[in-house]
Amino acid sequence: MKRKGQPKSEPVIAPQILEQAKRSISPDTSLKKPASCSVCGAECTGSAGEQLCWVCRRLKISAWKEIEQQAPAQE
Repeated sequence: MKRKGQPKSEPVIAPQILEQAKRSISPDTSLKKPASCSVCGAECTGSAGEQLCWVCRRLKISAWKEIEQQAPAQE
């Protein structure tokens, strides 16, 4: 048994509006990709001009604190 072909219907939404809606939903390729850490390559926020992820930033801060504690003992 054959089906009857459906007659072509007029689109309910104008093609321009449909295209604009599709573009608004699709991910924006012009958005900047998150920067990667200069030490380990992980994603970083890049705050304060540093290219460090939160782990490497914490290691840097703890290393500074450790150096500050050892400096008076050496003098």
